[in-house]
Amino acid sequence: MHAVRQPAVAGAFYPQQGAVLAQDIRTFLAGVPADADTPAATPKAIIVPHAGYIYSGSTAALAYAQLAAVRHSIRRVVLLGPAHRVALHGLALPGDDFLATPLGEIEVDQAAVTQLAKLPQVVVSRSVHAQEHSLEVQLPFLQTVLNDFKLVPLVVGDASPAEVAEVLELLWGGPETLLVISSDLSHFLPYRTARQVDRQTAQAILDLRGPVSHHQACGGTPINGLLLAARQHGLQPHLLGMCNSGDTAGDKDRVVGYAAVAFIQEPSHAH
Repeated sequence: MHAVRQPAVAGAFYPQQGAVLAQDIRTFLAGVPADADTPAATPKAIIVPHAGYIYSGSTAALAYAQLAAVRHSIRRVVLLGPAHRVALHGLALPGDDFLATPLGEIEVDQAAVTQLAKLPQVVVSRSVHAQEHSLEVQLPFLQTVLNDFKLVPLVVGDASPAEVAEVLELLWGGPETLLVISSDLSHFLPYRTARQVDRQTAQAILDLRGPVSHHQACGGTPINGLLLAARQHGLQPHLLGMCNSGDTAGDKDRVVGYAAVAFIQEPSHAH
């Protein structure tokens, strides 16, 4: 049985035609400044936004561009994003074998799914994943910047930082495993207020200081789990860039904030 989750937001959050989509992503990646203030090492984890590409694609690209040097060595991506449409207790896998985008299909890592079956906070729910965009918008970027990888797609609902961190810990792996947290920042504040609030949120993340509330970031729950795991593993966060929809393609009355953060394994903590 070859169960495939079909794209739900192609044509809305990003282009439906594969060729157009591929070109858009190449353009976003090409727009990342070569001399950007980027860490020397490649990330173990990244936080990236999940709005429509015209709003947040340029910010997401700042993080995805960091993966160029490890495109061959990353074999597994653990992707966590918040539930927007279906109420959920814990974290949900989709129960599918593949996730499809206009760029092709990504295989779900069944070995990881088997490992996660031991954890009581992890459930399987096709309905949670069916219309959820927080994971889906990351997939074409991953398909573009990585070569051959398997995916562990988890929608995160009501869960404690410890429950999320336990999932990350179980799948932590080595350099072959990348952790991706999908989250926007503040929602629908006036431009200047949003900038102020988002700067405070970014600083909390850089200080590894949770909890980040849902008002600060819709993906606060997975972020808090990552902050906990990052402290345990000695990961150092680096802010790659931030903006909001008022800077890209929206008006400035009610904006949504976006940030790209890379978490680097400091050499003293490398295992």
